[in-house]
Amino acid sequence: MRPVASAAAVDAPVVLEATGLSKSFGMNRALNDVSLAVRAGEVHAIVGQNGCGKSTLVKVLSGFHAVDSDAEAVVRIADRPVHLHDPHASWLAGLRFVHQDLGVVGTLNTTENLGLGRGYRTGFAGRIKWTQAHREARERLADLGYDIDPRLPVGALRPAERTGVAVARAIQNLDQVKALVIDEPTASLPREEVKILFEAIERVRARGIGIVYVSHHLDEVFDLCDRVTVMRDGGKVGTYATADLDVDGLIRLMVGDAVSHTEHTFAGGDESPAVLTARGLRGLVVDGVDLDVRAGEILGIAGLTGSGREELLSMTFGASPRAGLVEVEGAAIAPESPRSAMAAGIGFVPPDRHALGAIFELTVQENCGLTDLRRHSGRLGALRRSEERKEVDYWLDSLDVRPRQPGAPIAALSGGNQQKVVLAKWLRMSPRVLLLDEPTQGVDVGAKAAIHDFVRRAATDRSAILVASGDERELCELCDRIIVLRDGRVSLELQRGSISPEHIARAQI
Repeated sequence: MRPVASAAAVDAPVVLEATGLSKSFGMNRALNDVSLAVRAGEVHAIVGQNGCGKSTLVKVLSGFHAVDSDAEAVVRIADRPVHLHDPHASWLAGLRFVHQDLGVVGTLNTTENLGLGRGYRTGFAGRIKWTQAHREARERLADLGYDIDPRLPVGALRPAERTGVAVARAIQNLDQVKALVIDEPTASLPREEVKILFEAIERVRARGIGIVYVSHHLDEVFDLCDRVTVMRDGGKVGTYATADLDVDGLIRLMVGDAVSHTEHTFAGGDESPAVLTARGLRGLVVDGVDLDVRAGEILGIAGLTGSGREELLSMTFGASPRAGLVEVEGAAIAPESPRSAMAAGIGFVPPDRHALGAIFELTVQENCGLTDLRRHSGRLGALRRSEERKEVDYWLDSLDVRPRQPGAPIAALSGGNQQKVVLAKWLRMSPRVLLLDEPTQGVDVGAKAAIHDFVRRAATDRSAILVASGDERELCELCDRIIVLRDGRVSLELQRGSISPEHIARAQI
């Protein structure tokens, strides 16, 4: 790797300058008066914990989100004032983006992907000059250090090569490109392929393009970047030369004065037996994870995107493929069988309530009953609606779901109240094991506090609870014990008394 803070970038002109960027969503201030300045030929990192505002900043720069109407925002590209009111305006100003999901089409080949949104050279009768197009595609990729057959479907390429295609597409109008924003490019890359991407980024920076590099991986920041802007709680902490920082100092800037673990009574006691046991769990990313969760315990799962955190609970429930053993109180759970998991007393709140957690065409009452339709069935299978209504009323009261209207479509509720209904349909089952994947994602502060309260009550009722979350502070507030995943394996286990955002952040990098 090159030494940080390249001399070429230190005195280079500023190609992207933004001041006064503020963005609110309802009462939530996602960005608060953020400023940023990126020089030509510089790799400038943006870091911060989940929820600090990094993604909102990228979406504002891309024109996807407009800044607040009362914000005194000024954006200058190559010293020219611009108004980033939509993605096309951002593109015309010279900003380019490689988002985390890349936006490539796997069924199309490299040449076709490079032509998306740009078109192709045509000849007689408007026919595409494919031979020339393939040659130019190969040359663009070779300029970034990739040797790729442009006729291959992008879906058949290695992850680093797919990222290379996205970068090549972003900068193919090179004379118009002033700055390139790359958002979490290594989140799904195997470690051995990160170096390939870094070499491509070095080639881009050598052309005088300013690069904004958004990443959770602090080792990458020190290997690749000249300066780093730290964000926290929607605001900018400061901008620093990476040569003037070390990892511990950067972590302290990111977490600030975050309070360590807030103690609460572990309902199970340290000697209580494990209710959920897992041995040798393996999936797409998870690689040999063991778990023991006791009655009354809340175990947290932390880890960066791509660490395996996102698939661990789904695998345990049987909603995604796995190898390895899962048992509830000694009884084995069949793999890829949610029915077997439910029969053993496992409940699962998935991370995406819209796609997986609820059926939005149904009412609140109907969604609450989905986990056990037979409970209120009569002799001929017809539902006893009045009995079902009484149970639903109880849970709506207990979880303070508003409006308290069982017959209303769940789609009419706010996000926080929808999530309470998703939680209620599992709590009504008195689960022995409760799996919560991003349980407060997209909910307001009040709903988050209410959900945490009921998770603790479920633990008091002797459920074994597993919580996976990208929000380190949530895990610190809620959990008795936390395991941190990195590259599919457990990198650290934190016990009560040693749990803090700083410890989690250090174990993830």
